[in-house]
Amino acid sequence: MQVLVRDNNIDQALRALKKKMQREGIFREMRQRKAYEKPSERKTREKAEAVRRARKAARKQAIREGLIAAPKPKPRFAGPRQPGTAPSMARPGAAEPKI
Repeated sequence: MQVLVRDNNIDQALRALKKKMQREGIFREMRQRKAYEKPSERKTREKAEAVRRARKAARKQAIREGLIAAPKPKPRFAGPRQPGTAPSMARPGAAEPKI
């Protein structure tokens, strides 16, 4: 695995490396190999993963065919906000700045 470091920006290169490792599943594999896994536990886990994959594929196929509605997209904003409040508005009862 290779990551380019541009302008000696190591933080950006580390982020890119972590993202690549996450995508490849290296962290999950490291966690699994930390301790011995019995063959029976491995079979159970692999069977559960296969069931999960099959359900996901069936759900996606049903969405493509229009049998079920697609999930609503999640909102992309910084955090929970209450409607009608702006960050610059003073809160009622808050102390006024003294000049």
